[in-house]
Amino acid sequence: MAWDTEGTRRRLKEAAVVEFAERGPDGTTMARIAERAGINKERLYKYFGDKQALFESVLAEELEKLAAAVTPPAAGFSDIGEFAGRTFDYHAAHPELARLLQWEGLTGGPVADEAKRTAHYQDKVRAVAAAQRDGILDDDFDPAYFVFMLIGLAAWWSSVPQLAQMLTGADPADQDEHTRRRAWVVRAAERLALPLKS
Repeated sequence: MAWDTEGTRRRLKEAAVVEFAERGPDGTTMARIAERAGINKERLYKYFGDKQALFESVLAEELEKLAAAVTPPAAGFSDIGEFAGRTFDYHAAHPELARLLQWEGLTGGPVADEAKRTAHYQDKVRAVAAAQRDGILDDDFDPAYFVFMLIGLAAWWSSVPQLAQMLTGADPADQDEHTRRRAWVVRAAERLALPLKS
């Protein structure tokens, strides 16, 4: 029987996402990841090398999933609120992504896939700047700062759910609360980004 290499790699990465999100790269071991996946630890090393390489691979792949799922709005940035809302939805459905990013920042180690990620974010900055030049978005803010703020606006709810619950008094798992938070993110993005109507 042939070994399912792709299936094994997928199971190892899925286990790594959970372990790294829960414990960070310094708090887990390759043995724990392999055990969670139900796969021999030696195979994990064979496929991914060391733990740092695995962490970087997992984080890069999770960010690629976000980029594929939340593409810029077809209508352009005039629909910036809906773009922020879809980003919020993705982070709410995948809270492990925010945790992986926080662990990356906390460890101070190498940035996973830094060149590709930087190029991706710079593309967004250029798109916002172009929308400002076209009068679609308010030109009274730095486009790079705006992109960072938009990410924070959409993702911070899932990054620190305990803070959100303390402030709102609402259970983040409640669907009505999710709807309220999403609506707030959409409205805030629109009010911050769209030019004032006279």
